[in-house]
Amino acid sequence: MEIQLWRELLNPYELAVNEIIVKFDHLIKQHKERGLYSPIEQVTGRVKSIPSILEKAQKKKISIEQIESKIEDLAGIRIICQFVEDIDKVVELIRNRSDMRVKKEKDYINNQKESGYRSYHLIVYYHIETLDGMKEIMVEIQIRTLAMNFWAVIEHSLQYKYKRNMPIEIRHQLMEAANSIVKLDEQMSSVRSEIIEAQNSFQAKASIVTEILNNIQNLYKVANKREVIKIQDEFYKVYEQNDLKKLRLFSEELDIITEGYHAQAISLSGIEHMYKNNTY
Repeated sequence: MEIQLWRELLNPYELAVNEIIVKFDHLIKQHKERGLYSPIEQVTGRVKSIPSILEKAQKKKISIEQIESKIEDLAGIRIICQFVEDIDKVVELIRNRSDMRVKKEKDYINNQKESGYRSYHLIVYYHIETLDGMKEIMVEIQIRTLAMNFWAVIEHSLQYKYKRNMPIEIRHQLMEAANSIVKLDEQMSSVRSEIIEAQNSFQAKASIVTEILNNIQNLYKVANKREVIKIQDEFYKVYEQNDLKKLRLFSEELDIITEGYHAQAISLSGIEHMYKNNTY
């Protein structure tokens, strides 16, 4: 197949990967904006390279004409979670989406591979709009924890190096590492509630501080500079106390002050307009 034809073949898959990444990133953003813990930590994606496609096609005896119907991971999405418990939540999120239809699921977490590999795989149907109209393609979504992903990336690199003829000693070491990953995920799960609480608290504080700083910046446009500096100094004092409740109260009071100044500025602007147009 000519290079140009390969590009035409893979372009829809590139579009799908980009769209899906944007959608899941937006889902993370929505959770954070609502002060909720996001089961998704990060999302990445890729379109299978031409050499990888040819290698897989040759291995599975798939003809060029059958590539799109027989190879399910031309487009790949990887979703990383912090905790094992988050994986089930992400799977359920995907099952309930109206823009994706699940074709197949493979649970390599409860049924890990002999190599020690653990991840949750879904093959979904996804529709995209192309110049030639609507096209339904298959996308593989892998969901795993940060620890699982670390192991999988290392294992993949070693498989590539040894061309699937990995020495027994290295296989043994990888299996030991995989067992350690299981224990690590279990340990992290035991303190999951404390970690989530700490992260939510940090996110809430960051959100309040951002809102306060925006209000102070806006006050410089409508209020006396000396008064704004006093408010700014007071903010620093409250911030140093590291008390979320006091910080939230300061933000609420600042909202009232800001609204008052804006109302005053609008009123003065209206009066000036009246005088200019002699409408009084």
